[in-house]
Amino acid sequence: MTILVTGGAGYIGSHTLRLLRSQHRDVVVLDSLVRGSEKNLLGATLEVADICDSAAVESICRKHNVDSVIHFAAYKSAGESMTHPHLYWRNNVEGTVGLIEGMLAANVQQIVFSSSAAVYGNPDQLPITESAAIKPENVYAETKAMMERIISWYGITHALRWVSLRYFNAAGASSDGVLGENWDITTNLIPLVMKAALGASGPLQVLGNDYPTPDGTGVRDYIHVEDLADAHAKAVDYLNDGKPNLTVNLGTGVGTSVLQILEATKNAAGKPVPHEFAPRRLGDPAIVYADATLAQEKLGWAATRSYEDIINSAFAWHQSQS
Repeated sequence: MTILVTGGAGYIGSHTLRLLRSQHRDVVVLDSLVRGSEKNLLGATLEVADICDSAAVESICRKHNVDSVIHFAAYKSAGESMTHPHLYWRNNVEGTVGLIEGMLAANVQQIVFSSSAAVYGNPDQLPITESAAIKPENVYAETKAMMERIISWYGITHALRWVSLRYFNAAGASSDGVLGENWDITTNLIPLVMKAALGASGPLQVLGNDYPTPDGTGVRDYIHVEDLADAHAKAVDYLNDGKPNLTVNLGTGVGTSVLQILEATKNAAGKPVPHEFAPRRLGDPAIVYADATLAQEKLGWAATRSYEDIINSAFAWHQSQS
């Protein structure tokens, strides 16, 4: 049987796809290529389609004898979601309905969903557990919360079986330097740090140095993209074993500040990263990190790579691309 990877030409999807293929699993990618790149597939089978098109999803599932789906196909910029919300309601929310309707029409009953810790918003307590309140603070986060609820309701109404993976700050590149995160299409911190470090931009804008943290900069839980890929493979196995529907956090359980990221990048690059301080971004919490105990208990998964590993892999990849 085959695993369908939606959004497999994107950053996290392509790393997961590569891992699944290395495990000799049959995989096929469904991607519109609007924001993904075919070169990231490294020769994997691609079906170009829109997840909103249920008939296309059904046809692809039947053609490739699909039995499980890993769903990455979503737009993911918090800032863009506030200026162009219609893109997020259609692609993320309507697209998830279209995908599931097409799956069910083809008798595909298992889905692993790429969710986000953004659903928690500004947390009331740390570390963040799965029981924390869901209170999104931007349209992107709201769409992820809605996608989780849509999937859950299909579990109730149509016996869809699912795992939702709420991950924290995905970062890094493949350990062999083949895949990484394109800094031209992301607003994530680490690619922007690399861009400044390699002289491809002006100084990095560090948003806030007056937080109630040890060095005044924001603290986040950075998780290596290859660790994330491993969690998705384990989630497919979990569903294949017939286990109950599940929502888990994916993180390291350790918070890392922006200045720690800059210091690690200085060590990798051999020189300081040009940066300047700017005001905090409205609504940004000071500290966010995960309690990922449940993922260990239910999936047998734990992060294995440090933030230094993330920085070293990212720097090597971006340097090879520049």
